[in-house]
Amino acid sequence: MQIKALITSLEQWAPLQFQESYDNSGLIVGDPEANCTGVLCSLDCTEAVIDEAIQKGCNLIVSHHPIIFKGIKQFSRDHYVNRTVLKAIHHNIALYAIHTNLDNMIHGVNSTLADRLHLGNRRILAPIPGQLDANGQLVGAGIVGELPLETEPEAFVRWVKDQLNLEVIKHTQLLDKKLTTIALCGGSGSFLLDQIQAQNIDCFITSDLKYHDFFEADGKYLLMDIGHGESEHFVPALIVDYLKRKFLTFAVLESEVKTQPISYLK
Repeated sequence: MQIKALITSLEQWAPLQFQESYDNSGLIVGDPEANCTGVLCSLDCTEAVIDEAIQKGCNLIVSHHPIIFKGIKQFSRDHYVNRTVLKAIHHNIALYAIHTNLDNMIHGVNSTLADRLHLGNRRILAPIPGQLDANGQLVGAGIVGELPLETEPEAFVRWVKDQLNLEVIKHTQLLDKKLTTIALCGGSGSFLLDQIQAQNIDCFITSDLKYHDFFEADGKYLLMDIGHGESEHFVPALIVDYLKRKFLTFAVLESEVKTQPISYLK
């Protein structure tokens, strides 16, 4: 099987046209005409992930985050991005990223969180005007869903921590009302705060919030920052599941490398 067959399938699921303008999803390194020996799926693409692909005989890495995100002017070995890309090229390993285009699909990144929090009646939080996916569903940032039962805020925070295997959660002051309507945005979601204000939402779960972002909740909803990598921890398994359903007899593996660059002192 050629690498381009897997790429075609990924782009049927999350078309590149739905990525954000600043993004770099798609094939970053490699020959799409080459025969694929195996696929390794990861959250990030690092040197350690390249080494794992070499050891497991995979010549295609599908990561959520693109290894090349900003412009590169020199391919010296003094930066981790350059070293990672050079190692991939040296070992004929193709690098593919499925980033904000997967964020913007209702059955994409945010569904991995919504599933674990048992949210029903899901809809896109901030739809892209005039854009529909192949199934006629809205495309855009974030998901809004409903809990099966009204839940006390403190109990909900503790449940989220348990369900998502989190070490720590930053949140605003607990509200004096039960929660029903929950909004989610895996990765950085501060750009959606205006949308949260405009809709009847009890809690917004995302990451990469700045200090002053927490003031925006203003006692109207519960705002939670669960960490960027933590909010997307389940994405590699989502990609693996999709590819395994499409290519039943082909080797598709989830990376065992923990790429999370942040540690917490307990």
